Amino acid sequence: MTTEPEGGDPRVGLTVTHRRYVPYAHAHYGGDLVDGAYVLGMFGDVATEVCIRDGGDEGLFASYDDVQFRAPVRAGDVLEATATVVRAGRRSRTVAFEARVVCRARPDKGPSAAEVLSEPIVVVTATGTVVLPHAGV
Repeated sequence: MTTEPEGGDPRVGLTVTHRRYVPYAHAHYGGDLVDGAYVLGMFGDVATEVCIRDGGDEGLFASYDDVQFRAPVRAGDVLEATATVVRAGRRSRTVAFEARVVCRARPDKGPSAAEVLSEPIVVVTATGTVVLPHAGV
């Protein structure tokens, strides 16, 4: 989906969202906790789609400016990762990322029990820079 601020750069506001189930094979710590790199990998995937939609190229993820781990991610979660372009230069884009848990396993109710959360849990936020090698050329 794309939004365009009135009179603004049409690339700003471009938003991409992916959802993914977190398999139990990715739990690395007690309590079925998943490492933060799992979410960063999702951010890389949504950033790649942003670049494809914006410039017709997979682009390059240049850097993170900020990463905040706000709540735990557990095996059995369904995560939603969103990337939104907040600044567009000639070849670079600043992207805001947010990952939310939208469904969570409920082992206390049964071995395969789970629920859709009434309010998603924001687990990771970040900002980063991507580069489109062929944009603006």
